[in-house]
Amino acid sequence: MNFELILVIVTAVTGMIYFVDKMVWKPKRDRSVTGEKEPLLVEYSRSLFPVFIIVLALRSFVLEPFRIPSGSMYPTLEIGDFIVVNKFAYGVKLPVLQTKVIPVSLPERGDVIVFKFPKDPNVDYIKRVIGLPGDEITYVGRTLFVNGKVVNQKMLGAYVGQGSGKMMDGASQVEETNIDQKTYQVLLDMDKSSLDMNTIKVPEDHYFVMGDNRDHSNDSRFWGFVPEENIKGQAFGIWMNWDDGVHFNRIGRGIN
Repeated sequence: MNFELILVIVTAVTGMIYFVDKMVWKPKRDRSVTGEKEPLLVEYSRSLFPVFIIVLALRSFVLEPFRIPSGSMYPTLEIGDFIVVNKFAYGVKLPVLQTKVIPVSLPERGDVIVFKFPKDPNVDYIKRVIGLPGDEITYVGRTLFVNGKVVNQKMLGAYVGQGSGKMMDGASQVEETNIDQKTYQVLLDMDKSSLDMNTIKVPEDHYFVMGDNRDHSNDSRFWGFVPEENIKGQAFGIWMNWDDGVHFNRIGRGIN
């Protein structure tokens, strides 16, 4: 279900009812000698239209909430995290059409982004940007190369999860520093075969993305690149976590 489309429709309908009532129906009621009452539909539309338009504006241009349903971004994001996405970070887009009307900036290596899955635009994915347009990406033996430069890794020890994250207990937790010197953490599951990839070049206006849970992520290694037009925004904070209960230690965390 396309919630944004539904929101646009109900905003337009309530706004139209409110406008027609103000211009046509209300003047007739005011002139009526019988004291005609305001219809219930008009009353609801007048009350809800400002609410709908504020929610639509915030959700389309500023912030949008998402829930993490899978473990592909451990240890950065856990199953049950409710996150907030900055819709303004990469430019202002029209609701539903997603046409960019005000450019702001472009994704950088290391950003965590939410995007429409290229194979099914009705599904939202969240991954980390690894390669920019023109970059050459190689992934061999769990080592990542960008433009021929190795992305440095520092072993932090065995991962210990909570809730659903316990399924990843024992995986190697690694601090990775990309070629732009941005640091973040990833998981490497040494019990699985490395999901290697020969060198590929990122096309213009596209991005190469990977999940932080490197051996358990369906990402650009398998289905290709993310078109710039599919990107919805940058994930920047966790406001709640529910995974068989509230995990309070997750609330309020930033997303690095």
